[in-house]
Amino acid sequence: MSDDIDLTGRVAVVTGSGRGLGRAYAEALARSGAAVVVNDLDADAATEAVDAITAAGGTAVAEVCAVGTTQAADALVERAVKEFGRLDVMCTNAGALRDRTLLKLTDEELDLVLDSHLRGTITCGRAAARRFREQGGGGRLILIGSPAGQSGGFGQTAYAAAKAAIIALVRVWSVELAKIDVTVNAVVPKALTRMAATIPALADIVSKVEAGEPVPPELRRQGTGTVEDVTPLVVYLSSPESAAITGQYFSFGGDRFAIWAHPAESFVTYRDGGWTPAQLAADFAGYAQHLQRHTKAG
Repeated sequence: MSDDIDLTGRVAVVTGSGRGLGRAYAEALARSGAAVVVNDLDADAATEAVDAITAAGGTAVAEVCAVGTTQAADALVERAVKEFGRLDVMCTNAGALRDRTLLKLTDEELDLVLDSHLRGTITCGRAAARRFREQGGGGRLILIGSPAGQSGGFGQTAYAAAKAAIIALVRVWSVELAKIDVTVNAVVPKALTRMAATIPALADIVSKVEAGEPVPPELRRQGTGTVEDVTPLVVYLSSPESAAITGQYFSFGGDRFAIWAHPAESFVTYRDGGWTPAQLAADFAGYAQHLQRHTKAG
């Protein structure tokens, strides 16, 4: 799928790439010619991913660490530079998941999710941006979002908060880093992963696909496919061809591609002198038609 994009000479770090979507991203980048730093906190998973990439003719090394700290982010960038001489792409995929409703969420679970997803994205993005500025020639930051960060999801307080914040980073960083020719975009993937298997409605389908059955066409049309279905967008956003694309977030999966709109006010009105609570109570009857309908994460 990525044979038409040539990433030869480019170097990428993919966090959380020992398995699942992260591994698929790393393998696709390597197939297109990039040298890849595979990162995971599971040393066996990271080594297995590197072995698979090199066995297929690609170039990769493993850097085992849990993202979230400045030290881990710096180590990832330094490994890329030490092994391959430069860094061109940082794909921030790593993160832990703890499905808990607000009333059951513990501080420890909240810290784990926010540290891995949000703090991991910020520290890795910052370390990569510093390297891009130092070496010149621009760079690519590819942040991985989630449908939960766009539309919410029951039991995903910490995860949705982290993923929504990551989308906000796209808007900030794409402006801040434009002057050094760094593009910043987010991919909001949907795929039949082990994480998806925790959703009761998808558990059986995940098992069947893992056993070799195709993804049902209706599910692909809704935007859910295999992990490999998501990789072409990551490869494209890593390439010189995507130099004009920044500040965007894309839903991608199965047979569906979508571009998310940036937040905008949907209704505005004015009252000279402002409002009192009583006046708001009276006026809200006329505002009701403009209120946003709640939607579940798809």
